[in-house]
Amino acid sequence: MASMARTIEPPTGGAVEIHRLSPSRWDDLEALFGPSGACSGCWCMWWRITAAEFDRRHGDELRGRLHDLVVADRPTGLLAYLDGSAVGWVSVAPRSEFGRLQRSPKLRPVDDEPVWSIVCFFVERAHRDQGVARALLEEAVAEAARHGAGAVEGYPIDTTAGPRPAPSVFTGTLGLFEQAGFTEVARRGGRPIVRRTIAPGAAQSSTKT
Repeated sequence: MASMARTIEPPTGGAVEIHRLSPSRWDDLEALFGPSGACSGCWCMWWRITAAEFDRRHGDELRGRLHDLVVADRPTGLLAYLDGSAVGWVSVAPRSEFGRLQRSPKLRPVDDEPVWSIVCFFVERAHRDQGVARALLEEAVAEAARHGAGAVEGYPIDTTAGPRPAPSVFTGTLGLFEQAGFTEVARRGGRPIVRRTIAPGAAQSSTKT
């Protein structure tokens, strides 16, 4: 599928341009994630592999595995740009791509609907709290719609008891998803699962090339 772009005006101002991660944008992702691969050498592969694999291979090997997915045109995620530089990332793909979700006692499937899943956000420190994550979330829903998904899920952290450090809310906050029209459909062990239904034809007006 060809790369798509959308320009979004977040609540705090400043145009955020969203692009699907493609081989031509790989260098931008590397620059955004830096030598730590976003966090602890993860390279946004945590949800796709087992804990044992992660412990053995985090770092350059996981970077290579994500790159292979991108080259193969598998759904991986979207990059947010401000002034031509990548400042944020969201991972979105069919739930079946994320084996750890399937095995998780708390986040196992609610039903048999073939949903898409939003599993990770990463926003450059200097650009947090500027509407970048919200823009990425909205475009992640549009990305799922472009692929024919009838619904999209998230697995946020409930921060109503107080704020959490950024690394602990990499799946997004409950408030972020609720503001974007997601509804809680399950909660196991204190962990919400939220879902947003996608209206038929919603993808047609969501982006421009």
